[in-house]
Amino acid sequence: MARAWSLKARPQGMPKHTDFAMIDLDQSTLGAGEVRIANRWLSVDPYMRGRMNDVKSYVPPFALGEAMQGGAVGEVVESNDDGIKVGDMVLHMAGWRDEAVVPAAQVQKLPALDVPPQAFLGQLGMPGMTGYFGLLQVAEAKAGDTVFVSAAAGAVGSTVVQVAKAKGMTVIGSAGGAEKCAWVKSLGADAVIDYKSDVPVVKALGEAAQAVGSGGIDVYFDNVGGEHLDAALAHANMHARFAVCGMIDVYNSGAATQLKYLARLIGNRVQIRGFIVSDYMNRAEEFYKDMGGMLAAGTLKRQETVHEGVETMPDAFLGLFSGGNTGKMLVKV
Repeated sequence: MARAWSLKARPQGMPKHTDFAMIDLDQSTLGAGEVRIANRWLSVDPYMRGRMNDVKSYVPPFALGEAMQGGAVGEVVESNDDGIKVGDMVLHMAGWRDEAVVPAAQVQKLPALDVPPQAFLGQLGMPGMTGYFGLLQVAEAKAGDTVFVSAAAGAVGSTVVQVAKAKGMTVIGSAGGAEKCAWVKSLGADAVIDYKSDVPVVKALGEAAQAVGSGGIDVYFDNVGGEHLDAALAHANMHARFAVCGMIDVYNSGAATQLKYLARLIGNRVQIRGFIVSDYMNRAEEFYKDMGGMLAAGTLKRQETVHEGVETMPDAFLGLFSGGNTGKMLVKV
């Protein structure tokens, strides 16, 4: 039988393995307009932590005891729809399982770009779109800006670094540990701070901004919140723009950002704007065209951290909160 992960209990703080349970799925016959997909790659993403809480949000919470959802790429093995053929590789949201039956209207054939299928769960998928539109549309970043990116070694952050450099910006990244910092530097970042070092982030950012010649930042792309957001406020230039897509620092602890430099947004006219990537899904064609051009020009690099087997989904997910990934975290089914 097909297998899927369910939420057995709502986590209190950091999720535990005992909060998850594997369940069997009924392999019913296909209805009209449905397709059966053998999943090949599964995604875990930080936003999923919010769906584990029984609170109102922009997406409904996971239901206890039912199959969880998430991004997935798979091969169609049975189809009851004229537009989707057996053998098509498709992107869909019935992840956390090895096989899925979904309406054909809810799947997307993979775009014709010269990348492996799993890239559409990372740099050329939801995380990449988050970075692309967050940087260029939400923060309105432009050539000559100095951009600070937290979690710069992650799937979203590493995309922001590369798009910013391709568009003529100066980039300061933040990552944890020498190996990740070196990788972010290899992506083209002009400076990288190690948030795991003994130097406070606010001091390290100030020194990095001086080193790259700007003295401050014009754009902050926030994946983290916490002391990174405080540091960005402390070094924000006049009319700086912040795009906030995630705050992984507070997803499990609930600790509030101190915002001790918040008053600077008044005098410096700082704009802080949160966003969700679904706001821009209707512009996917624009994203694929621009990113495809960068890909063809050789300006994009990808890195993946891969867990093997659907059994490892909780391990992969928990690794997001302990720095266990460089680039996109994936599970290969």
